[in-house]
Amino acid sequence: MTENKETKIDYGIILSVMLLAIISIATIFSTTYLTGNTGIGATLMQVIWYVVGTVAIIVIMQFDSEQLWKLAPIAYGVGLFLLVLVLFFYDRSLEFSTGAKSWFKIGGLTFQPSEIMKVAFILMLARVVTKHNGDYPTHYSKADFLLLGKIMLTSIPPLFLVMLQNDLGSTLVFIAIIIGLVLISGVTWKIILPVFSGVAALGGTLLALVVYDRDFLLQLGFKPYQFSRIDSWLNPYGDSGGASYQLIQSIKAIGSGKMFGKGFGTSEVYVPVRESDMIFSTIGENFGFLGSCILIFIYFLLIYQMIRICFDTKNEFYAYIATGVIMMILFHVFENIGMSIGLLPLTGIPLPFISQGGTALLGNMMGVGLIMSMRYHYRSYMFSEEDEDFK
Repeated sequence: MTENKETKIDYGIILSVMLLAIISIATIFSTTYLTGNTGIGATLMQVIWYVVGTVAIIVIMQFDSEQLWKLAPIAYGVGLFLLVLVLFFYDRSLEFSTGAKSWFKIGGLTFQPSEIMKVAFILMLARVVTKHNGDYPTHYSKADFLLLGKIMLTSIPPLFLVMLQNDLGSTLVFIAIIIGLVLISGVTWKIILPVFSGVAALGGTLLALVVYDRDFLLQLGFKPYQFSRIDSWLNPYGDSGGASYQLIQSIKAIGSGKMFGKGFGTSEVYVPVRESDMIFSTIGENFGFLGSCILIFIYFLLIYQMIRICFDTKNEFYAYIATGVIMMILFHVFENIGMSIGLLPLTGIPLPFISQGGTALLGNMMGVGLIMSMRYHYRSYMFSEEDEDFK
């Protein structure tokens, strides 16, 4: 018995991404062109990147799990190479304005390797966990610690290179992906709880040092601009300049939208980089609380569709890939909206599928392509009585 090709395409995901694309293009058009800040070039570039991302989805959908399995180490290696390369050939102007050495600049285009590396990292980490569980089908302490060691060895190189770029936001995304895969990898809670408690304690210690002993953190390589972002989060009205100004203006813009917003194209409150990292402030100001809730609901639908496909598959490798993609998108949404309303520190993380930025959008679309590949190639329970074998 075979399935019709049309049933292998998840139109719920397609619809969600299309709605996000419309919101993205309209919001960037409103922020850049209608307010008179720039020409229509930013909007056209976002349209072009959406076309490129759509092509990427179609191409990735053609890869089944066996091909993705073979591709994972190649993509991981290429990603690491690009992360090393950008440390030597990063764009100086962007490093001056953002503090991060994360972008190549080729002509008028910029390229951020860490965004593509997130997808390659998901593939590689999913392969590592799947292979380990195949070699050790019974979970016991020694096997679980061995798996955590393999995850650490796979994770340290990209984490180290991204930290050298002074890109805290991307570092946190990689950590979120790791946490997601560890939680569903089968590692026992007797091991997970102490490990996560230790990580939480380390995070609390770092936050305490930010407040009471910054000199020590400076010796470890932390940058002053990172402290200013923490300060603006803890006390946004304590300093009216820098990161605090950006956060205060974002909160003002969102609050001024009230319930229904001021209307499309009305941006009366100035917010720095509101077409990219702070684009949620434009949505809040233009469309109000109701429009912001609709956006969050669309994200909910997208994630729900991804989770549903994840539960439908009997392929362990696919399930880990889906978990990584879901964690990547969820953390981006949570952190970006959280920092825009002052609940979380500013990290420079873009809003998925909405913010201006070609590489970030391409990375998200590639993640969607991986999820769509699962639906396109999987055999559902009614057609298969045994687990899928992808190797």
